[in-house]
Amino acid sequence: MENKKVAFITGGSKGIGLGVAEVLIREGIKVAVTSRSDKAAQEAAAHLNKIKAGMAMGIESDVRNLDSQKAAVKSVMDTWGQIDYFIANAGVGHFAPIQELTPEQWEETIDINLTGVFYSAKASLDALKATKGYFITISSLAGTNFFAQATAYNASKFGLTGFTQAMMLDVRNDDIKVSTIMPGSVATYFNGHIPSDADAWKIQPEDIGQIVLDLIKMPARTLPSKIEVRPSRTK
Repeated sequence: MENKKVAFITGGSKGIGLGVAEVLIREGIKVAVTSRSDKAAQEAAAHLNKIKAGMAMGIESDVRNLDSQKAAVKSVMDTWGQIDYFIANAGVGHFAPIQELTPEQWEETIDINLTGVFYSAKASLDALKATKGYFITISSLAGTNFFAQATAYNASKFGLTGFTQAMMLDVRNDDIKVSTIMPGSVATYFNGHIPSDADAWKIQPEDIGQIVLDLIKMPARTLPSKIEVRPSRTK
């Protein structure tokens, strides 16, 4: 049953973003998924519309560009008239010792994982204020635990965790909820990985979708602002 709510998911063409979209679509929520590739965005929307016809749209958008994010939000508003849930999921990882990490890798990681979420917030806050909506970021356990060869990734995710918590304090009295989800190992295409049966022990993308669904179903008076999630058992 359609519940007339609308979700916007950055980086929604595969992995966690697509897994979240599938869960929300099955709940009757319309979903807009974005990707830097228009082809990937449209293929994801076609896949989602096979689950429930007419419930998904794909948009080419680059979170590193504020105008691009504003245009994507406008496209959803023009089509469906509202945005109730914004899931800032787009992310990238470059892993190398600091001696080998390039300035280009550093900049791309910070621009997508951190600045891209800032641009997403700036583009969507007016729409979310109108619906008393929810802004959810996908951080990582790397946003609270540091490890070798992850200077750029740790910096971006530590920053994202802090950004999300501070944003929550800024907008909570506008009746906009803000939370961050911090997963450990997830079976996705992240960093060139190809999911397989060997990843069965990991968190699955649809599990993150279930967490998103649980958050948006939480009573309005209650806000779980930071959620750490990890596989139940190690490999």
